[in-house]
Amino acid sequence: MLIAIGQTIAALAILANAVVYGTDISAAVITRSALRHLDDASVTKFAGWGHYYGDKRMPPFGAGGVIAVVLTLILAAAGGHIGAAVAAAVALAALLTWLACYALIAKPINTAQTAAAQSGVIPANARALQDKWDTLLAARIPLQVTALAALCAAVALF
Repeated sequence: MLIAIGQTIAALAILANAVVYGTDISAAVITRSALRHLDDASVTKFAGWGHYYGDKRMPPFGAGGVIAVVLTLILAAAGGHIGAAVAAAVALAALLTWLACYALIAKPINTAQTAAAQSGVIPANARALQDKWDTLLAARIPLQVTALAALCAAVALF
C-alpha cells in the first residue's frame, strides 16, 4: 500500500512540475524568439501581463510539486526505499535551486515588468530586463529536467 501511495504522489509531483517545465520550454523555444521581433514597449507589455497572470496562476503547480516531492521523499525513506528516497532528494534539490533562481532573479524582473505593463511607463532598460530573464532559462530548464527525471526514477525505484 505504501508503494502505491508513494508512486501516486511522485506521479502527482511529475504532473505538477511538468507544467512548470512546459512553461519554461515554451518561453525558450517560442516566446523568446517572438519577443525579439517586438519593440521595447510591446515586449514589456507582453512580458509584464504574462508575468502578472503567471505569478498568480503558477504557484499551485510549483508549490504543489515541491510538496509532493517532499512527501515522496518522506514515504520512500519511511518505507526503506533508499533508491527512491535518493531520487526524490535529487528532485527536491533541483526544485529548491529552481525556486532560488526564481525568487532571487526572475521575480524582481517579473515585478518590474508587471508594474511597467500596468502603468504604461516603459523603463529605459526594458530590453535588458527581458534579456536577463531569458538567460535564466539556461539554468531553469536543466533543473526541471533533473527534477522530472529524478521523479521518474523515484517511481521506478519504489
